Amino acid sequence: MLTADDAATFERCMAVGGVAVFPADTVYGLACDPAIDDAVQRLYAMKGRSLDKPSAVMLFSVDLAFAALPELGERERAAVEALMPGGVTFLLPNPARRFPLACGDDPGTLGLRVPALPPSAAALRAVRWPVLQSSANLAGQPEARRASEVDERLRAAADLVLDGGELPGTASTVIDLRAFAQGGTWQIVRHGMVADDVVAAALRGL
Repeated sequence: MLTADDAATFERCMAVGGVAVFPADTVYGLACDPAIDDAVQRLYAMKGRSLDKPSAVMLFSVDLAFAALPELGERERAAVEALMPGGVTFLLPNPARRFPLACGDDPGTLGLRVPALPPSAAALRAVRWPVLQSSANLAGQPEARRASEVDERLRAAADLVLDGGELPGTASTVIDLRAFAQGGTWQIVRHGMVADDVVAAALRGL
């Protein structure tokens, strides 16, 4: 069970350019400050992930997401409110080129996560820092549902490891909303934690 001290330590780790292993609502992730180039490069190197591949930016409440992305339109905000917090990642248009280090080779698209944290990790809801988040596994390897399943090389290289117990073990559902504001169209590009019919019901009519 994570504590308020754990959440504060996580924020300090982000602030100084560290990399943390942490529990989300789906699988264990790696996190760093998305504005610190050295931290992002280190996280990618730890995973063996190419820097041209995007990662999501995670914020720990919907209000923080709206504050970080003030250009979101009415329809996109409605989609966020309908499915977040939750086990989804939204691909959103990024006209302001926010969090460019998280966007890989497509700065016009931003991946957004707001997790529905389980009780064991609920203390992280107090975190106000945006984080670049990627699953805590070596590139191409399975995701971890327990801290002990995170590859020992990643745990050893991280500056902080937070153990929030066992997670569901299914990655987030990735939903492309880049055309949603114009015509209400969307597409699931990765099936995951949130079922397709739940996504469809939530976005219908927005």
